[in-house]
Amino acid sequence: VQLQASGGGLVQAGDSLRLSCAASGFTFSNYALGWFRQAPGKEREFVAAISWSGSYTDYADSVKGRFTISRDNAKNTVYLQMNSLKPEDTAVYYCAAAGTLSRFVPKVAAPYDYWGQGTQVTVSS
Repeated sequence: VQLQASGGGLVQAGDSLRLSCAASGFTFSNYALGWFRQAPGKEREFVAAISWSGSYTDYADSVKGRFTISRDNAKNTVYLQMNSLKPEDTAVYYCAAAGTLSRFVPKVAAPYDYWGQGTQVTVSS
């Protein structure tokens, strides 16, 4: 099982980035996918999640209206489009997969079975 996150980088406030997470080794379409982030000295926090079908999504209040999660089951890839980035979005971003066919996507880490290695996003002011 592998989740490979990419797309991070150093940007200025107001810029956009798109993170990708390519999955392999499990039946991708049977899993909800999520993005979490961890800033230095802080706990890992939920960012966004999408159901196995892609029909349901959920977001942290801090990113609603700026971030969009999507998935391409044909490519076994989940994306996080991040617009209007702020310095407080600076963190390592992790993708994760949860084996659930519920429309209620997990917003905490415990239900997620697999985790990627993380990609650094740094937003300068």
